[in-house]
Amino acid sequence: MKYRHLSIEERESLQYMWWERKSIRAMAKALNRSPSSVSRELKRNFPPERQAYTSRLAHERALVKRKCRGRHIRLKNDRIRRYVTFHLKHRWSPEQIAGKIKSDIEEHISHEAIYRFIYAPISYGKPRLGFEDLRPYLRRRRKLRQPKGMRRCQRMPKFQGISIDQRPVIVNHRNRMGDWEGDTVESVNHRPGINTLVDRKSGLVFITKLSGKTAADTTDAVQTRLKNLPDKFKRTLTMDNGSENSDWKNIESLTGAKCFFAHQYHSWERGTNENTNGLIRDYYPKKTDFDMISEEEIQYVEYELNTRPRKRLNWKTPLEIFSVALAG
Repeated sequence: MKYRHLSIEERESLQYMWWERKSIRAMAKALNRSPSSVSRELKRNFPPERQAYTSRLAHERALVKRKCRGRHIRLKNDRIRRYVTFHLKHRWSPEQIAGKIKSDIEEHISHEAIYRFIYAPISYGKPRLGFEDLRPYLRRRRKLRQPKGMRRCQRMPKFQGISIDQRPVIVNHRNRMGDWEGDTVESVNHRPGINTLVDRKSGLVFITKLSGKTAADTTDAVQTRLKNLPDKFKRTLTMDNGSENSDWKNIESLTGAKCFFAHQYHSWERGTNENTNGLIRDYYPKKTDFDMISEEEIQYVEYELNTRPRKRLNWKTPLEIFSVALAG
């Protein structure tokens, strides 16, 4: 049977019967309604200031609720929604926004609420009318939220340099500056792309455009970015086993940083670098032709990442942390 909302006439009849102190079942029988419907109607329409059922107030309340049914505006107010939308478009993650919003505008919101704000308007793969699609500003641009998965194991050839197993244990604790992780991000069709260096403690990243894919090109990029740093800020460098890193002994002699190699297909051993590469891919997706990207654009992305607040830094930026260490 199709459900019908109570009409104003039924509510007026209910009010008269309530005045006459009739039972719930007697009221329900007179209105041809179920006793539970009558009971709920009475319970939710007894205002605390006056313990009486008023048909007019009950009907006005029902009309307001009916108008808003199925529509829940995510986040608390327009001020928060503007802040969230602005920073999403500047490539901040929901967690970074949630961590920084309190100090910026004295509001509080969880990162989970921001995700719901992004995905709630999506219906059949598209945003409903009047809503903006904010999914493209997320790191992975997923159509729907997905749980994390695991990659299958792959064959592991021998590494070419000093194993990460021999790296000083202190590096794992992130207690000091100068422990770097390095990698190469390829351009389209496996052409030369960019070299990335990330400090494990501060998260500061150096992005350098490569002129070629040889070991000499990588060595030149690394020593160019590290050569002007004090010795205490270039202690170790952890890389993968790509051929571009084969000239690691020359890197050691030019920079003074001790080089170590992660195990094959163990990308989590360079987790800081892999995560940073993912942030860079947010600006330059796969198949990007870095020949078409200027040095100025790359410097802009480097600055954007280095001035983005990080949760593990207590919502300070990598540039803030690194600058304080340099000054001290």
